[in-house]
Amino acid sequence: MKSIILREIKSFFGSPIGYLVIAIFLISNGLFLWVFKGEYNILDTGYADLTPFFTLTPWILIFLIPAVTMRSFSDERKQGTLELLLTKPLSIWQIVNGKFLGSFFLIILAIIPTFIYVEVISSLGSPEGNIDMGSTIGSYFGLLFLIASYSAIGIFTSTLSENQIVAFIISVFLCFIFYFGFEGLASLVPGESNIISAFGMQDHFKSMSRGVIDTRDVIYFLSISVLFLSFTVYQLKSFKA
Repeated sequence: MKSIILREIKSFFGSPIGYLVIAIFLISNGLFLWVFKGEYNILDTGYADLTPFFTLTPWILIFLIPAVTMRSFSDERKQGTLELLLTKPLSIWQIVNGKFLGSFFLIILAIIPTFIYVEVISSLGSPEGNIDMGSTIGSYFGLLFLIASYSAIGIFTSTLSENQIVAFIISVFLCFIFYFGFEGLASLVPGESNIISAFGMQDHFKSMSRGVIDTRDVIYFLSISVLFLSFTVYQLKSFKA
């Protein structure tokens, strides 16, 4: 599996993809958080916290992660190398996990530079250092689980078509449904809003952003990740058959 992970990471940084993903993520966040006027501009909010960052980032990742994962198996199918990959002395689960972890680590590399925002916000606080670290740490943990879930969805959709654009669109759609779709549906059914929103990622991400790591939220995100990775394995087994 290690060979698959290293192969994925090398492929990302052996082409402009890896650098573009990191650059687009940091630039888009930087512009919205520090330059453009609006509800996401931290300087305009008057509060020393990273709430705008953690509100904006899941939406950026809805498009960014599918752009990373869309080639995972679509490209293998298009080039006719999928059959060769499946004949390697690795289980299908190891191949899928290798692809998944390769994409996951790339997005983590894009997230790491944002730690500087914590230091900047802390220095802007009154008094200096007045920042809710519990909420900030919880939000970063929430992002990790959100990235894992988005990546699992993206890896699965890359098995559905040889066309990377089709895989990208399906992945964006599914990520959107799981992040916001249930929340939007809950607003239409007030009596069952809590139950319906609990099926969506946004509800669990917000819960973790309060600084409390609830096992129910962790289990939810892990379940989504394992579910879509299982779908991926099932899909690949159908190709192998």
